[in-house]
Amino acid sequence: MFRTLRRALCAAAAALLLPLGLGLGLPATAHAAPAAGGAGYWHTSGRQILDASGQSVRIAGINWFGFETSNQVVHGLWSRDYKSMIDQMKSLGYNTIRLPYSDDILKSGAMPSSIDFSAGKNADLQGLTSLQVIDKIVAYAGQDGLKVILDRHRPDSGGQSALWYTASVPESTWIANLKSLATRYKGNATVIGIDLHNEPHDPACWGCGDQATDWRLAAERAGNAVLSVNPDLLIFVEGIQTFNGVSGWWGGNLMGVGQYPVRLNVANRVVYSAHDYATSVAQQSWFSDPSFPNNMPDIWDKYWGYIFKQNIAPVWVGEFGTTLQSTVDQKWLAALVSYLRPTSTYGGDSFHWTFWSWNPNSGDTGGILKDDWQTVDTVKDGYLATVKAPGFPSTGGGDNGGGDNGGGDGGGKVACRATYVVSSDWGGGFNADVTVTNTGPTAIKSWKVTWTWSGSQKVTTMWNASYAQSGATVTAVNAAHNGAIAANGSTAFGFGGAPGGGGVPSVTCTAS
Repeated sequence: MFRTLRRALCAAAAALLLPLGLGLGLPATAHAAPAAGGAGYWHTSGRQILDASGQSVRIAGINWFGFETSNQVVHGLWSRDYKSMIDQMKSLGYNTIRLPYSDDILKSGAMPSSIDFSAGKNADLQGLTSLQVIDKIVAYAGQDGLKVILDRHRPDSGGQSALWYTASVPESTWIANLKSLATRYKGNATVIGIDLHNEPHDPACWGCGDQATDWRLAAERAGNAVLSVNPDLLIFVEGIQTFNGVSGWWGGNLMGVGQYPVRLNVANRVVYSAHDYATSVAQQSWFSDPSFPNNMPDIWDKYWGYIFKQNIAPVWVGEFGTTLQSTVDQKWLAALVSYLRPTSTYGGDSFHWTFWSWNPNSGDTGGILKDDWQTVDTVKDGYLATVKAPGFPSTGGGDNGGGDNGGGDGGGKVACRATYVVSSDWGGGFNADVTVTNTGPTAIKSWKVTWTWSGSQKVTTMWNASYAQSGATVTAVNAAHNGAIAANGSTAFGFGGAPGGGGVPSVTCTAS
């Protein structure tokens, strides 16, 4: 009733991609707080999520879907290398990836499809199962300082289900698979938690006491099962559709939490998750209210915001998105971003979020990427600028195989390394991502990256850094929000240039 099919099932690649509308809203000025904590395993305290040292953190991320479809792997790998995708996410300021999956990928021998291995792309994914590809994504995301939330999106690739089980995928299979994933990533702090089931909806209830339909009780059973094998994980519990006769978005109604909270055997692990959408997904009565959009904070308070405001538990808006084609949708997104609380003011004492979606092939929202799987929808991304948040410590590991400059630790002095990766090259132009890593023993306050092309390449646009170009030499300097990098930490910036064919130059990084 409240939505259309959002996840386009792409068995091949670009043939099924849908054109995106251009947003008319003005993007906010990009900024983010200085680098913050996030190390170790996380837990909750009241309405906040805290890292292992007790420092508040904020999930500000993106949904990258595909493992829940018949491809059994994230989409877009038919076009790009997975590492370049993750590097670009980081360069845009997203710090967490929500990975939807279906139980099909846990079947023996489940293999991904529609991955391009030409020209060295995705070379280390060849021959891997779907679960092994997730391992690679988790490892590289952790190296980049991003966290991962696993999302049990569907029982199988055929479609979503109202309840957490179906005739072919019983509750026992659901719980066994959740425990298997929790065990698989035990000891890996990149995976911070599991979203138990995506968008429960009618006839799912909350607090009704019926074992077959009470999502709150099912979440307790599954959450306790997960924690029995991996007690460090966060348990993300979505809402339902209807509570006490009041309906909303699928998974977006958490009105029952106040009376019927989720009770787990391990304290401080529950994060409640709401989904919220605009008119490009479906109409709701509040969009036509004469007071719109000023009425929206009260709507959100009623359905899920009260949980945060009453200090009951953290709230994560696990999905929200829009094509931004209509004025109503633009006003909705601006209002929601304001409601989520700007990072510069509130830091980690805020709502958490992962935007839907990274993929451009989401039928009624589109994505942060445009249809070429390369170009950023800067208008849509710009709306999110004030609620983006710092990344997290890198787990270390190798680089992406691009141009690299070491620099060592300088005998105790500040030092940095830059890794330059061409994420796409279409002849007439190209995109590249540069990761800057602090290789010294102390924090750095600022950095500068320099390279010289052998050809006539020119920078056409750059994000998360400023630049000057003299002839073939480019000097990129950190933006205000990403100059400070903790020891062993990293940040990233990206740019577009023309013409293509420039290859990967040697890069130099200096820090102060």
